[in-house]
Amino acid sequence: MINRLLNHLEEFLIASFMAAATLITFTAVAMRYINGSGIDWAQELTIYLFIWMAKFGAAYGVRTGIHIGVDFLVNWVRPSIRRKMIMTALSLGMLFTGSIAFFGARWVIFIYGTGQVSPDMEMPMWIIYLAIPFGSGLMCYRFLQVLMHFAKTGTLPAHSFGDEETHEVAA
Repeated sequence: MINRLLNHLEEFLIASFMAAATLITFTAVAMRYINGSGIDWAQELTIYLFIWMAKFGAAYGVRTGIHIGVDFLVNWVRPSIRRKMIMTALSLGMLFTGSIAFFGARWVIFIYGTGQVSPDMEMPMWIIYLAIPFGSGLMCYRFLQVLMHFAKTGTLPAHSFGDEETHEVAA
């Protein structure tokens, strides 16, 4: 139940960030051509929205099996070694993203203490930097989910091109 809610929230946030960035960029460009003046803060906000979208999109990629991976060596070795390599890779991914989430949270606390604000919108920078611990924390959780699923079933999520459904591929 909680995972389904988290899945929907993740997908909603990614789509919302992408839609908002597109709408803001379109409006700013249209206003520049119509009035001769755009929206001063549009570029800054668009950049921040894309950062948030990328952080949550990476977690979505791990969950659905569309995250970039190089599996040449993994596919070349015996199945007994392949399983260990996959478990190690997933564990290292979890460790790395968990570390980024931890240190990202420390960074947010530090930036909060400095009182920094963004140049155009004058928005507190700690809010913008929250993308690091939130996105990396979610990605760490997704690595844990995939690791537990792989340990039980021996399969990894894989996404077929042109398909909206996620299929399981034996590892």
